[in-house]
Amino acid sequence: MVDDTLRQLEREMGLLLRRAQASSAAISRHVHPDLEPAAYALLSMIASTPGVRASDLAANIGVGRGTMSRQLARLGELGLVSRRPDPDDYRGQLLDLTDEGRHRFQTAQTARRVFFRTALSGWSEDDIGSFAAQVARLNADLAAAREPKS
Repeated sequence: MVDDTLRQLEREMGLLLRRAQASSAAISRHVHPDLEPAAYALLSMIASTPGVRASDLAANIGVGRGTMSRQLARLGELGLVSRRPDPDDYRGQLLDLTDEGRHRFQTAQTARRVFFRTALSGWSEDDIGSFAAQVARLNADLAAAREPKS
């Protein structure tokens, strides 16, 4: 019984992840036609945490510093992200959205929320809140499962 349930979860999560990837590609193009799909998540984190360090972004997403550096360089080239010196660490830089980056991100975010409102129009507010809480719990548990055991 548990194996059947886990198989169903695996199947549904796979479908959700494929749809999320396709959605991320579309929403990234909405921000900027040359934006990589993974970059939308970076913009979102920078928007919600102005002055974040690249190393903190890399750790949060689970990618190496080299990958993060390349993605941030591209966001800078597109005029979406700016860097400023970290006053607490002369080697570090703090990241912010540029005015253009903030405008484009907010426009894309509004479009994404309209999509969710439409797609979930048959759901109650309690259903959406409960689902959001369960997804947050899943994300926390998946992150904890990836951490090395002491």
